Amino acid sequence: MQHQHVNPAGLLKLDGFTQVVVASGKRTAYIAGQVAVDEHMNLTGKGDYFEQSVSALRNLATAVKAVGGTPEQIVTSTVYLKELTLEVTGLFTRALAVALDGAAFPAHAFSLIGVHSLASPDLLVEISAVAVFD
Repeated sequence: MQHQHVNPAGLLKLDGFTQVVVASGKRTAYIAGQVAVDEHMNLTGKGDYFEQSVSALRNLATAVKAVGGTPEQIVTSTVYLKELTLEVTGLFTRALAVALDGAAFPAHAFSLIGVHSLASPDLLVEISAVAVFD
């Protein structure tokens, strides 16, 4: 199953992002916010938006794979970035390009939301997502 990605004329077009995803499938996975920690609560990339973004994206890929999906089947995500700025947005976008062992995280619809804080003072990035698959 392949999702249809639509970038209508008149709307912004960016690498790694699509304005609309049309999905069909029998199963939907709602993935909790993933952050830059491992199974032992060890933080990756303290103070580093790029490293934390890569780690959170990898954790997101691990979560979807655990239920029989792939990152390509993620249709939407909500990305929370602490103290969002244009520089932070650029670091997150750069992380999208290399997050999967040097390969880009698949394009999907997502929203970037700036927040004052996350669950821990050292966390800079959190990503929740929805995947649709058979």
